[in-house]
Amino acid sequence: MCGVKGKSVIVTGSTRGIGLEIATSLLKRGARVVISGRSQDKIDAVVTELSQFGEVVGFACDVSSFESCQTFINRAIEAYTKIDVLVNNAGITKDNLLLRMKEEDWKEVIDTNLSSIFYMTKSITRHMLKNKSGNIINISSVVGITGNAGQANYAAAKAGIFGFTKTIAKELGSKGILCNAIAPGFIETDMINTLPEDYINNIIQQTAIKRLGRAEDVSNLVVFLASDEASYITGQVISVDGGMI
Repeated sequence: MCGVKGKSVIVTGSTRGIGLEIATSLLKRGARVVISGRSQDKIDAVVTELSQFGEVVGFACDVSSFESCQTFINRAIEAYTKIDVLVNNAGITKDNLLLRMKEEDWKEVIDTNLSSIFYMTKSITRHMLKNKSGNIINISSVVGITGNAGQANYAAAKAGIFGFTKTIAKELGSKGILCNAIAPGFIETDMINTLPEDYINNIIQQTAIKRLGRAEDVSNLVVFLASDEASYITGQVISVDGGMI
């Protein structure tokens, strides 16, 4: 069993998709988990569902608001006293070609996908410094590496996560705090399932493994990075993309 048993872990954007799978995997391996989302009703329903696997609580949070992130982090610390790991997973898409992209769609994606990571990390850093330990795992995307037509906002936000991750690793590494990023490729989620079949088939042909990724392909890496076994890994961007060509 990976060494996450007894660790307290925050997973943002964890009421569905990859975030939900990450929370589930951590719970099954003995971690205590704090989940987040926008709707407290939805969070309560997910907490009820996940409680069969272990100890879990959840609080509503608007990750695009610094004040909301601070309040969320404080509630998480109150719940578990010590937070060992922060998984920044929350994200949205507002796709359009650059010439058609609205300013508000640019801003909303940047605030939710990139600024939120700054807000959450800044809000928890003092707590981790006090404990002289901590682990921050940022979920980015392969689109931050390759770019993708119609996703200038999303690609810019996900690419920004790489620079932020490497900088935080340098700033906080000597204080016992690790920071890494994961760049998933095309993972089977509700979001992917809305794409045309021809487009999905083309994506599959671009991977060495010739299939879409599964949410557990990402969650397995999160569990490892959150574990004691990964204590000498920091400042890295690790792709989980099936060997995209």
